[in-house]
Amino acid sequence: MERKQAIIIGAGPAGLTAAYELLRHTDIHPLVIEQSDELGGISATLNYKGNRIDIGGHRFFSKSDRVMDWWLQILPLEEAASGSFAIHYQNKQKLLTAEAYDPDSGISASPEERVMLVRKRKSRIYFHRKFFDYPIRLNFRTAFNLGIRRMATIAFSYLKSVVSPIRPETNLEEFFINRFGRELYETFFHSYTEKVWGVPCRENSAEWGAQRIKGLSIGRAVLHTGMGLFRRKTDFAQKGTETSLIEQFLYPRLGPGQMWETVADKIREMGGEIRTGYRATRLLSEGNRIRGVAAVSPLSGVVREFDADYVFSTMPVQDLIRSMGNIVPESILKISEGLVYRDFITVGLLLKDMQVQDRKGGLISDNWIYVQDPDVLLGRVQIFNNWSPFMVRNPEFAWLGLEYFCNEGDMLWKMTDDELIRLGRLELAKIGMASADAYVDGVVVRMPKAYPAYFGSYGQFDQLRGFLDPFENLFLVGRNGMHRYNNQDHSMLAAMTAVDNIVADRKDKENIWAVNIEEDYHESGQGRKV
Repeated sequence: MERKQAIIIGAGPAGLTAAYELLRHTDIHPLVIEQSDELGGISATLNYKGNRIDIGGHRFFSKSDRVMDWWLQILPLEEAASGSFAIHYQNKQKLLTAEAYDPDSGISASPEERVMLVRKRKSRIYFHRKFFDYPIRLNFRTAFNLGIRRMATIAFSYLKSVVSPIRPETNLEEFFINRFGRELYETFFHSYTEKVWGVPCRENSAEWGAQRIKGLSIGRAVLHTGMGLFRRKTDFAQKGTETSLIEQFLYPRLGPGQMWETVADKIREMGGEIRTGYRATRLLSEGNRIRGVAAVSPLSGVVREFDADYVFSTMPVQDLIRSMGNIVPESILKISEGLVYRDFITVGLLLKDMQVQDRKGGLISDNWIYVQDPDVLLGRVQIFNNWSPFMVRNPEFAWLGLEYFCNEGDMLWKMTDDELIRLGRLELAKIGMASADAYVDGVVVRMPKAYPAYFGSYGQFDQLRGFLDPFENLFLVGRNGMHRYNNQDHSMLAAMTAVDNIVADRKDKENIWAVNIEEDYHESGQGRKV
């Protein structure tokens, strides 16, 4: 019999995971088509003169054992890693190598530089030229920075939200107020969240909050701080910890792109194909199945058709619907066209030094900093030195990623690279974070459709699912593929679950869409091998 083929649209975490899992668990031949030359999607790592940029910041942490084990198959933990977290995973890795994985699975020893580091997590809020804990805590530092009177107002406002929450909870503003109180929301959440989405919080869905921060609240943050005094050092997996509060995580030596470049190498070694420079333009359907995918090479203009027994789509749902042609009902097309995306710009700045420093006068140890001040457009600052020292060519310099949220075609998006670099330098100086004279070099990275939005026509998304799910060999996975603000582990789990369904000959897609819906998704049985 002729070998079946899966066409996978997009070489991000979901697409590459799907290809790798198909090779490990089935006899299906995966063919990945990717429109860019980069692998990893938003999880790619870009190299600028030896300085590496992580687009958005990717902590390698998951409450799913299946995902954590998967990552460590690809990139083993560095031998020099120390501490209980590292020892736990080093020991676990030995067990996995000895017992769990088939030596013919395609896993091979990684080169010395292809390893995972154990990193401490530190994120803070920068507001009115002062640092606050992230997530915000009602502690002495917060009281000192805000003042007793304002702190009392915040505490009273929070207690009011506990006693008399807003019901029903219909938008993101109400979501934040119910968990943090109106005063704290106005102080720390309002400005930053509107920078991210470009619309008032009351126009955004509460579902975004449920998706991203789930059970986090002031009460839980305070409890986490108090319990830290008694927490056992052997709580390696941090499964009882809200993801926003984790204290350590894994990180590839050369950034997240190293993970996906390594996965791509293994896919090719195992017989899979990855073709870059091809943009999917048309899904060819026959009844309730997709029989093929047409893709065009922008360089040559040549259109190729690829036969498909299965199709995994990580392309934006809006583009997917457009690619299906006249089989799409007008009502479904209208909903699709009403979906909204938020775009993203990273301005990489190499600096001689920063004005804000740690207590000993060196580079501050934050992974990233949330900039809450409404008088600058800057949303967040990454310090790549602290993600991995190997991300920066010369450790004497500070290598920063300044993050701006925008809409494709707006004022920010249309700025030239030089204008964006100048804006970044001026805004860092304005908030007292770094002098404009400290600038050495810079680069700009634009990422369209980085964030699928939970407004626009999103409230009718179930109708899109109702149209797409009946195509029995079509699987929507990934952040844009599902129009869901997933982390990379959720995108991977959706792809793994889709492959599980093929192996089990399961036709419905409910378990794929259930990934990252329940707060304790890691306990739902998705870690079991099919």
